[in-house]
Amino acid sequence: MREFDFEAPASEKWGEGLVSVDAGVPLDLEVRLESVHEGILVSGSASTEYSGVCGRCLTDITEPLQVEFQELFAYPGEEATDFEVQDDHVDLETLVRDAIVLSLPFQPVCQPDCPGLDPATGERLTGSTGPEQGESLDPRWAALKDYTTDHDEEAPRLRVENTEES
Repeated sequence: MREFDFEAPASEKWGEGLVSVDAGVPLDLEVRLESVHEGILVSGSASTEYSGVCGRCLTDITEPLQVEFQELFAYPGEEATDFEVQDDHVDLETLVRDAIVLSLPFQPVCQPDCPGLDPATGERLTGSTGPEQGESLDPRWAALKDYTTDHDEEAPRLRVENTEES
């Protein structure tokens, strides 16, 4: 068994969505290699940071990311495997890239309660925009603004009785 701690740059941009790990961003790797009967068992963790835009308000974000991985690199043989030991070496790039890309958020946000953008103006919404937020945009719903429940108990009710017999 051998353990290694090292830093390596990302060889290319990893990720295609709203966020990605840019080329050259450092990756901090902690790797443990264990010799087993079938090959070399690689387990470890990678730490880096991703950057991109918030999925709600489109502001730039940069967040840390840490992933764990484990894979068996099989000795070359008759069976085809995804990862193989080649000349007593293992190539970790594909393993680390796959682990990082699969853990990138699909809909990243700058903060958990990000309000997003105003659909009418396209401006970034903040906590409370005041009276504009309460205005009804659809005139068909304007009559409901006058409805209050203050005197609901005093309002006359129509009583409808079921006269049909089942």
